[in-house]
Amino acid sequence: MKTLLIVYYSYTGGTEQMAEAAAAAARDEEGTDVRVMRAEDCQPDDMLAADGYIFATPENLAAIAGVMKAFLDRCYYPVLGRIEGRPYAAMICAGSDGENAQRQLERIATGWRLKKVTDSLIVCTHAQTEAAILAPKMIGEEDLESCREIGATLSAGLAMGVF
Repeated sequence: MKTLLIVYYSYTGGTEQMAEAAAAAARDEEGTDVRVMRAEDCQPDDMLAADGYIFATPENLAAIAGVMKAFLDRCYYPVLGRIEGRPYAAMICAGSDGENAQRQLERIATGWRLKKVTDSLIVCTHAQTEAAILAPKMIGEEDLESCREIGATLSAGLAMGVF
């Protein structure tokens, strides 16, 4: 059985909803074990034990959230050269455009030589004031469906040996 690891960080709940939607759809596919881990808990051994990945992060100050960046920093060198070719997808919960966080995440995945199997998803909440940025987020059904598609794609592809 293949293992899909979903690593996420969420402060206001938006990214967590995205990760959970992807996980729910991934679990509906047979032949894949789905593990969901908060970024602060994920270690290099967790990365090595997985066959594919979904990385989900908020965009904070036009960048990957610090907790997600700390996870990537912690795991980068211990797994470098040991996970090449594994599939991944990225999901970003942004207040504005999310493009810089996407570039950062994709650049790190490129350094690991991971295989991007679907376009990165940016969900924009349009939160621009301090109150809106800090408020709990509710991700819309259309965006959650996009997250489900990513989870199902990774899970089915792993189970079928496509990736």
